[in-house]
Formats: sequence, C-alpha cells, structure tokens
Amino acid sequence: MDALVMCGGRGTRLDAPVEKPLVEICGRPMLDRVAAALRDSSVETVRAVTSPHTPNTRDRAADLGLDPIEAPGDGYVSDLGFALARVSRPAVTVVSDLPLVAPEHVDAVVAAADGGAATACVPVELKRELGASVDDALVFDYEGTAVCPTGLGVVGPADAAAETDAETNAGTDADTNTDADTDTDSTMYLSTDTRLALNVNRPTDIALAEDRCE
Repeated sequence: MDALVMCGGRGTRLDAPVEKPLVEICGRPMLDRVAAALRDSSVETVRAVTSPHTPNTRDRAADLGLDPIEAPGDGYVSDLGFALARVSRPAVTVVSDLPLVAPEHVDAVVAAADGGAATACVPVELKRELGASVDDALVFDYEGTAVCPTGLGVVGPADAAAETDAETNAGTDADTNTDADTDTDSTMYLSTDTRLALNVNRPTDIALAEDRCE
C-alpha cells in the first residue's frame, strides 16, 4: 500500500521561520517523524506530496529518499486528488503536522479500513483538555461525541466516493474548509491517544508536542 505525506500547505497559522513540515519537534523535523512512522508501519511506499509553496520540504523529502509528487498547491483536497491519481488505492494519507503519529496508529487505521476507507478522529474534548488548537470548521458529531479528524486516514479504491473520502480525511492541514460531516462509506477510527490529538498548527502546539515526544 502507498502512503502519502501531505506537505504542500503554506502553514501560515504557525508563523514559523521555516516551512511547516520542517518545523522541529524535539530536534527532528515533523516530516522526518511522520516519514519514519510510515516506514516502520505496514505500508510499502512512502511518497511526499509537496507544492510550489514548499520547495525546501521537497529537497528534504529527497534527502530522506521519499518518492516525490509535486502537486500544484491549489489547496489540500485538490492536491490530494492530484496525488491520488498517481498512486494505487487504497492509500494511506497523513498530514505532515502530526509529528507524534506512530507505526501502530497507521496499522490500526489500515486494519479498520479493511480494504476500503477509514478516518482517524479524536474527541474534541481531548484536544481541549490538552490545550491543543482546534479547527472548529472540521468538528462534527459522531454518535453523540464532537470529534475532529487527525489528518490520518485511508482513502479507498478509486470510485465515486473517493473525493469525499479525501475531504473527510483532510485533517487540520487543509487550506480550505471541508464538510467532514458527510455520509460516506469511510470507517471511523476513534482514538483517545493524545499523540493523535496534537496537530502542530500554532506555536503553542509545538511545546505541547515536545512535552510528549520520544
């Protein structure tokens, strides 16, 4: 199975001196951390989806030996669709701002998808308890619990639902708002693991991630 690391966004909310995927958590760029987790999981090929907004990230991805896909940079969902057209499906997708993602998270979501689509989500309450940033535009109700996508998921086989699967898995790295509360065939993988609740979108998220990194 292919895995796509989405790292082509501008990351303006983080206001960092480097491109967002290159922000270091405990001395390692987030891109390096996400790529390592994928390589230690059951996926076969890890590809970095960059854009004209992230030229230094493209260079770093090459240093890491990641297969590159240069997307147009027209927004998360658009770039993901561009990348998906160039890989086999189902495919794992993960945003580069999820630095504490672990191989077991990836394998658990792949297992939940069972050949189809799956979306990893966490309760919004968990993120708020941690003090992590929350994108209210991505919050939706799941069986009576307010949840939001982590940015880790599996996009299912190429069919009519694939674009909606991509939107559901958009996570917090999207440049445009998407309606995550959509009736799809995507399996929900709900986790209370704090490592999946920490997307680095604002400066305060860096400190939270560093308090919990290994």
